[in-house]
Amino acid sequence: MAGKSRRHNPVPVSDLMSEIIDPVLAKRAGITTSLIQSWDEIVGARLAGQSRPEQIKWNRRMGDDDPFEPATIIIACEAFAALHIQHETSEIISRINAFLGYSAIGRVKIVQKPVAAQQPAKISRRDISQAQKQKIADTVSGVSDDNLRKALERLGKNVASSN
Repeated sequence: MAGKSRRHNPVPVSDLMSEIIDPVLAKRAGITTSLIQSWDEIVGARLAGQSRPEQIKWNRRMGDDDPFEPATIIIACEAFAALHIQHETSEIISRINAFLGYSAIGRVKIVQKPVAAQQPAKISRRDISQAQKQKIADTVSGVSDDNLRKALERLGKNVASSN
C-alpha cells in the first residue's frame, strides 16, 4: 500500500476493509472475506442463511517433505440445518475447493450455534412535502456532476422522510 496514491482514485470501502481484515482472518481462522462473502454462492441461498464458515483448520506439517493434507472447514449452523449440511458435505467440499482453485478442503466439521443475523429494525418513512423536495433540490443544485447531484438528492429525501 505504501507509495500508492488514492487521492485521485476512489476506492470502495469494502476493498479497504478486505486489505485490513483478510490478514487477521487468515491468521486466526484460515479464511478470507471473499470466502465469507461468497458463502451463499458456494452452499446455495437455502443453506447460506442458516450457516457460515467459521474456520479452516490446516494440518501441521512437520517438514517440507511431508505430503500436503487437505484441511478441515468448520461450519457453524443452526441446529435444523446441520442435517442438510451433513447430507451435502461432499458437494460443499467440492464447491469450496472449486472456489479456492485447488483441493484445499477434505473434511467438514459442523458446529451447531445460532448464526441467523437479526433483521435490522424497519425505519418508518413518511411522505415529504413539495417544499422539502424543492429545498433539497435547491441545496444540491450547485453540484455539477449529474450522478452525484441525483444521489445527494435521493439521500436528502431519505433523510428527510425518516425523521
